[in-house]
Amino acid sequence: MKKRIAILNGDGIGPEVTAQSVKVLSAIAQEFSHQFEYREALVGADAIEKTGTALPAETIDICLDSDAVLFGAVGLPKYDSDPSAKVRPEQGLLGIRKALQLFANIRPIITYPLLQHLSPFKPKHLEGVDCVIFRELTGGIYFGNRHTSEDGNYASDECSYSREEIERIAHLAFQSAQKRKKKLTMVDKANVLDTSRLWRKVVKEMAVQYSDVTVQYMYADNAALQIVLNPRQFDVILTENLFGDILSDEASVLSGSMGMLPSASIGNGTALFEPIHGSYPLAAGKDIANPTGSVLSAAMMMDHFGLYKEARVIRDAVDWALHNNFVTKDIDPINFYFTSTIGDLLGDYINGKIVGSIHKENIELRKSTII
Repeated sequence: MKKRIAILNGDGIGPEVTAQSVKVLSAIAQEFSHQFEYREALVGADAIEKTGTALPAETIDICLDSDAVLFGAVGLPKYDSDPSAKVRPEQGLLGIRKALQLFANIRPIITYPLLQHLSPFKPKHLEGVDCVIFRELTGGIYFGNRHTSEDGNYASDECSYSREEIERIAHLAFQSAQKRKKKLTMVDKANVLDTSRLWRKVVKEMAVQYSDVTVQYMYADNAALQIVLNPRQFDVILTENLFGDILSDEASVLSGSMGMLPSASIGNGTALFEPIHGSYPLAAGKDIANPTGSVLSAAMMMDHFGLYKEARVIRDAVDWALHNNFVTKDIDPINFYFTSTIGDLLGDYINGKIVGSIHKENIELRKSTII
């Protein structure tokens, strides 16, 4: 199989973690006789500093002409501390979602027994947690009309949704539930918001088409509470843009490290795959960031291509690394391995270069040579 993959490294740790995913994808290509063509493009603060815009037209063209996009992260502190900045790194991410018509963000939330000690949750609350959040991505308050008065003392943001926007992501969520535990939780604020009432009305009407799926409706504040009290009750969570943004970040704590979690954004065109973490500028250039979320996003890309065996091999490689304590500083601050070392190890595992027992003393910093 031949695929063109756009690489949008972005800012902070984005280039470092994305580089490890490229190593993994190249190992997959070699092992399974695929051809992956990579084309890099600018986005975020990196693009602003080089072109004056967070999303150059060339970047959009490259993404539209690719089969998938592997995205790093965007954001730098100097923009975070200046809310009045007219051009911001986040505009690159929002813009590419709009340009590619990516209306559904899919975030799997799973826990690893080996990492339970890193989570603020008690182990008994983490057992059996396996859910996925479907967050609507191109509508709602993030994309509504906004206004600030001339004197700066009044501001408004419009939240709007259409039936079509709700139906297209709801179908994906229902179909996912059918393949999983056949349970869907619709999260809204239908007690106070008209947009939420429309969401609930449309989902109730659609539920008739998916009679094998049990549907429950939950207010967003209660959902936030339930994720803390009993996260394993959830299977597929469906919600709008703002609530999905907040709840998916809250749920990410369950894994023990935000660096572990992947995501996919899909829609009418080229799909985009990215770790859920931010740009983490304090770690940039230190080779200490956790690349697992990006690598597992590459696994989701393989699923998207229909390369299910390849996706499973990537996930097996990640499990192997965890079980052998090949982890980054966020997981083990004492006995940790560099970002680039993890990428090398995962690539070597996929290519069958790691066999038999492992002599960790032979794994040098920034290298993965195993003797």
